[in-house]
Amino acid sequence: MSEPAATALIVEITAEDDCPLEFFGDSADIVYFISFAHSERYGSSHPLSKATRILKRLRINLVPLLTFADARTESAAEEQALETMWQDPAPLAECARRVAQEIEATEQLRELSADFPELPDRLRELASMADWAAERGAKIRLTYVI
Repeated sequence: MSEPAATALIVEITAEDDCPLEFFGDSADIVYFISFAHSERYGSSHPLSKATRILKRLRINLVPLLTFADARTESAAEEQALETMWQDPAPLAECARRVAQEIEATEQLRELSADFPELPDRLRELASMADWAAERGAKIRLTYVI
């Protein structure tokens, strides 16, 4: 496996077997998307935060994508918090797939995410990983490194 980019999404799955699926490009676009989606509630005016507002109006539950944490911990409390990030993969797969579809289908979302042209592809790849985990009754966790 190649060395992760400076900014990368890390997908961990509790299945006994290693997931054979991986990202076919830089996963940083997802990290930027979920970070700006998270900051939307604080009034961020970044284009990806604006895209988040539109996705919410389309009634897409973004909670599975917004359940993530920094992979690097510096304390026992942070380690403990990281353990709470495990989630059911099926809702994550559905969320990632729907966001990808809406970005491609909605002109305004395409414009707002234009600086992240591979975002829909990476989201579909994430959805496939989550589907793989769901098929095995496993949990999934999203963390990132910057």
